[in-house]
Parts: sequence; C-alpha cells; structure tokens
Amino acid sequence: MKEQSWYLYILECAGNRLYTGITVDVDARFAAHASGKGAKFTKSFPPQQILFQAEFPDKAAASRAESDIKKLSATEKRHFVQTNT
Repeated sequence: MKEQSWYLYILECAGNRLYTGITVDVDARFAAHASGKGAKFTKSFPPQQILFQAEFPDKAAASRAESDIKKLSATEKRHFVQTNT
C-alpha cells in the first residue's frame, strides 16, 4: 500500500512573518490557520498567503525538510522560496 504524500509549506503571515509546517492537505491546513484553529503562531500572526509548498513521499521526509527549513533565518527562507518556485 502506497503511503499518503505529505507537504512542506511556508506561509506569509501578518507582520511580514513566515510560518513553516507540514500537512497532507495544504489548502485545508491554510484554512485552519486562517480561521484561528491552526498553530499558536498563526493565531497571533494570521496567514496571508501560501508562499511555497513541496510534496514528499511520507511524513518522515517532510519532517526532515521542515526541520532543515526551520533552521534558516527569515531572509534565508525567502531566498529559498525565490529560488525554488
């Protein structure tokens, strides 16, 4: 049985802030963040748009990518988005 794909996503949030996460459904997760039912961070800084998303074969691979991205500064994340979209 094939595992479900997972996605890494980066959101542009209020205050010019970025949020990085993983999910199986980016649009549904964005809607959850926008409605205040997502992460604590996005309750304080509501999301404005999806800047980036990438598909991974499983949760483990998406989690590793998320960990790597979260180690970057905001400037580095923006550069990553610009060079990978």
